Amino acid sequence: MDITATHARRMRWRAQLLGGSALAPADVARHMVALQGQDLPAVLRAVALRADVGTTVADVVAGFDAGELVRSWPMRGTLFVTTPDGLAVLLSFTGDRIRQATVRRRAQLDLHDRTIGRARDLALEALEGGGLRRGEILAVWESAGISTEAGRGYHLLMHLCVEGLMHWGPFAPGGGEQLLTRSDAAATADPDAALAGIVRRYVAARQPVTLTDLAWWTKLPKTALRRVAASVEDLVEVTVDGQPAWVIGEPGVGDHTGVTLVPGFDEWILGYGDRSLVASPSMLAALVPGSNGVFRPAVLVDGVVVGTWRPARGRTEAVIDLVEKVPAATRRDITRAVADWPHG
Repeated sequence: MDITATHARRMRWRAQLLGGSALAPADVARHMVALQGQDLPAVLRAVALRADVGTTVADVVAGFDAGELVRSWPMRGTLFVTTPDGLAVLLSFTGDRIRQATVRRRAQLDLHDRTIGRARDLALEALEGGGLRRGEILAVWESAGISTEAGRGYHLLMHLCVEGLMHWGPFAPGGGEQLLTRSDAAATADPDAALAGIVRRYVAARQPVTLTDLAWWTKLPKTALRRVAASVEDLVEVTVDGQPAWVIGEPGVGDHTGVTLVPGFDEWILGYGDRSLVASPSMLAALVPGSNGVFRPAVLVDGVVVGTWRPARGRTEAVIDLVEKVPAATRRDITRAVADWPHG
């Protein structure tokens, strides 16, 4: 079956739950496998907009406080939000690869095995009393003579999280900052079934996708992913404007999805290695000005990214910067959507 680009975008919009769902925040994360989360306020909003109607950012924070959501570095050296079990499964496949990829960086930072071992022991002992703020765990290391300057502290935190020993969990009193917490979830005893589950949920939550998209997102070898994908019974091969892709089950036909706002670093953009289906080259350049790695919030019209936006906050007025041409009526719809944005 050949799917048009318009049909594919509408399928993705539904799969990504951009019209909302009946799911609680933790179930949204389970559906999505993981959501890119280096910008904490943005990912809280990304989860909220995909959840049940009326779900607020405070509800997503409550999911972290209840231990249902976690944030860590399971892939690509980048922070993601997922569930405790999801984190354990992802790290069981990606952890060794991440540590191997950062060997040179550890040497540059003079973080040798003995130093990392001491930092590990100190951190685990300190966390026995409960979660700690970032500054508090760095202070533990500094007081023991382990320098955390020049990126050493950040790398130690990431390294120990990638080992599956800890993660960012509940929020500190007063909110705004997550506490580093010990990880307890164990990886599955059936690796093939676990990886097949990740593949299926990734495809189901972002379809249609390609093997290249999946390999880019997970940073796992295509050979292993292709083998596991073959075991997913309801995975279907289609083409999108002639190019091979995967979907789960029969691809349905969707209606025009109208105007949708997504926060920065959203999976609508960052869930795929190839973003050309949803954004032109000039639009992608505007989303990441100067290629600085900071992805701005995006305005979608029927799944096509047409501009960037920023909501009104305090005395700061809302900003809408359209790159692509849209009809006047659509511009009015965008203005209303930004004014009515419910997620802070």
